[in-house]
Amino acid sequence: MNAKSAISKEIFAPHDERMLGAVQVKRRTKKKIPFLATGGQGEYLTYICLSVTNKKPAQASITKVKQFEGSASFVRRTQWMLEQLRQVNGIDPNRDSPEFDLLFENAFDQWVASTASEKYTFFQVLHNTCQRYLTDKKPEFINCQSKIMGGNSILHSAADSVTSAVQKASQALNERGERLSRAEEKTEELKNSAQQFAETAHKV
Repeated sequence: MNAKSAISKEIFAPHDERMLGAVQVKRRTKKKIPFLATGGQGEYLTYICLSVTNKKPAQASITKVKQFEGSASFVRRTQWMLEQLRQVNGIDPNRDSPEFDLLFENAFDQWVASTASEKYTFFQVLHNTCQRYLTDKKPEFINCQSKIMGGNSILHSAADSVTSAVQKASQALNERGERLSRAEEKTEELKNSAQQFAETAHKV
């Protein structure tokens, strides 16, 4: 079982929550703990997790989860309701960067994800979750690459594909209709010719 599956089972399932996404992070400040535990007391790994309750009305939250060195278990730390998230900063929209900031009502964290792609995946899930569960105040997503806002770009491309397919099908039907019309015209011409031939033959 990988770390994220273990976190979902150990931290969220017992509280009747579903984990929607998680990203392994370290702080961007030099004085903090190294990203990977390499020895020394008190070192840990940190995960930022997005979850939603199974009970209706569903409530989404962001939770900081830690795994201390030498321990197989995970510890739930700070938790914010999704409504408290004010801004998601992707830092640089022009390059693949693992860095990002999260601004809450009462907190501000600067992080570096383990990889840029893991950050992108988490941002996509976070963006879609905000669109789904927040009706009033939605957080601002700034300095994000268009592909990070994945839900929209993916949906738009899918819509474009459907539109294109419909246009092609419509064009094919129109062409087929034109061919059928031409065939009907030829059939009518042949029918008229046959009638004329029959009438001429009858007269003879």
